[in-house]
Amino acid sequence: MRIADLDPANESHARQMAELLVAGFAHEGEYGWPDMASAMEEVEEFKEEGRILRGAFEGDILLGWVGGISVYHGHTWELHPLVVRPDAQGRGIGRALVADFEEQVRARGGTAIHLGTDDTANRTSLGGANLYENLWEQVAGIRNLGGHPYEFYQKCGYAITGVIPDANGPGKPDIFMCKRVGE
Repeated sequence: MRIADLDPANESHARQMAELLVAGFAHEGEYGWPDMASAMEEVEEFKEEGRILRGAFEGDILLGWVGGISVYHGHTWELHPLVVRPDAQGRGIGRALVADFEEQVRARGGTAIHLGTDDTANRTSLGGANLYENLWEQVAGIRNLGGHPYEFYQKCGYAITGVIPDANGPGKPDIFMCKRVGE
């Protein structure tokens, strides 16, 4: 496996990127990219200047990709999105893409990375809960009820730093995570 820059203007790259978004976020339904048209719209946004866009390849096959958007004058970068082919998950590809992304951010002088990891399907104990009462107690006691990615990011060194309780509708929070990667 090799990790390299992706070019969303390259037809093969763009198609594979969109296919991975549809397949990798199928469990999110309307909250992910339910079809190629919506996925291609997301890929199109990565043609903007100043974004990080890296892919993990086996030959010409895209196994996964990670994108990034500079915010706060380049001090912080948003990791968005991270996706790995469902049939290639569990092989360390996601972890390698996150590590590579962190290195790209450091090389650009960034000091922190943030990301949002939505719970639209009650895959954590925060999903479906009233988070307006005792929020931080609920965050401290978070449990993974169904393969939610927040634990993956914790293993990569990210910490939960905030929650928007009804970001995606009642009982569907967005869980914010951050990591310091530079001085």
